[in-house]
Amino acid sequence: MPQRTARRTTSRTTKKKTTRKSAANGKLDKKPQAKKTPAKKVTKSEDAQNRTALKLVMELMAIPGPSGEERLIVEAIRKKLLAGGAKKSMLSIDDTPKKSPLGGNSGGLILKVPGKRGLPRRLLMAHVDTVPLCVGCKPVRRGDFVVSANKSTALGADDRAGASVVLNAALAVLKSKVDHPPLTFYWPVQEEVGLFGARFISMAKLGNPKLGFNFDGGDYQKLIIGATGAYRLEIEVRGHASHAGMSPERGVSAIAIASLAIADLARGGWHGDIHKNGHHGTSNIGVIQGGAATNVVTDLVKLRAEARSHDPKFRKKILSEMTAAFRRAAKQVANVDGKTGKTQVTSRLDYESFLLGEDDPCVQIGENAVRQAGGTPVCAIANGGVDANWLSARGLPTVTFGCGQINPHMVTEQLDIQQFHHACQVGLSLAFGSQT
Repeated sequence: MPQRTARRTTSRTTKKKTTRKSAANGKLDKKPQAKKTPAKKVTKSEDAQNRTALKLVMELMAIPGPSGEERLIVEAIRKKLLAGGAKKSMLSIDDTPKKSPLGGNSGGLILKVPGKRGLPRRLLMAHVDTVPLCVGCKPVRRGDFVVSANKSTALGADDRAGASVVLNAALAVLKSKVDHPPLTFYWPVQEEVGLFGARFISMAKLGNPKLGFNFDGGDYQKLIIGATGAYRLEIEVRGHASHAGMSPERGVSAIAIASLAIADLARGGWHGDIHKNGHHGTSNIGVIQGGAATNVVTDLVKLRAEARSHDPKFRKKILSEMTAAFRRAAKQVANVDGKTGKTQVTSRLDYESFLLGEDDPCVQIGENAVRQAGGTPVCAIANGGVDANWLSARGLPTVTFGCGQINPHMVTEQLDIQQFHHACQVGLSLAFGSQT
């Protein structure tokens, strides 16, 4: 789950109580706070369902599966689906490893279940890969939370909690004889390294669903209905090497060029939190690599950076300013012979921004599912990418829900058990056809 920050907007009054947050051009405000779900008496049947779901997520979190190495977790889910009544013909694996720059040892898992005619197909999904910090996790319950008993690892609730919510719903559908819409359950891979599973999946492979519901991190009552877009940049700065003590004047320092460019961006307000003429975005130089010895004028520096904005045109403007800053800097550093350095900036679209309308059917259905689970829906816009970015960009409106994960990508990661159980209820409502 890439880092994301919800942004505040105005609320509107409706007959159905819903708090709405969306993007604005001002400074980021605090994350929307969902109303704390009051405790309610749990029936014996619900208690049994909760125990089953908790056992499921504990099992999945213990299975290693960093991005590009998801074979074990994909196979574990596949075996549970077959044991739960799925036919082999209902299951397939996508071809993410063939298309992803990372390669990988497994594609995402897809389960397609027929349903009542005349109803639009629904997609329920959650990525199965984790960040490397989760490898070696030992899930253990501590009161109302699950943590890793291995204090040197994260928990992997991001996003094994989401994967378990989707699996729990799929198993319930396979077992039940109750009518439901046509359904596709999807467990994509490689979300943490660039949303590659969702980026390369075809709608036809998913059965051409019309409504998308994604489960990722955070409060189960929060619905992500929009997210920013981002470019990823790779920057190469070339200078001229020389001996730093005996002939420094013959050298052109690539480090000096990179430093001037970054300083230029910072002074001009094009690095960090960017506000220009009513437009907003962010940029960051995140990685700098170069140099091997102090007695050599460095002739090569490589940098990795990003540029984000909800506004595609302004995002390109940020990209243009970053490129121009490095080109200007290269001309400013010359050696005694008049030689200068040069730069090369390569960029690619990481994910496109999207924003669903308040009256979009999948938003209304999602809000209703949260209410049925006892919560108060909170709609929000994310400043990070989610799998829904790529699906929505291709015409499949997709809402993202949280599952009770706390402190993802950290050794202090936890899973709020009550929140997780509510997320499972949301998943069941969506699978069995919750309407607006």
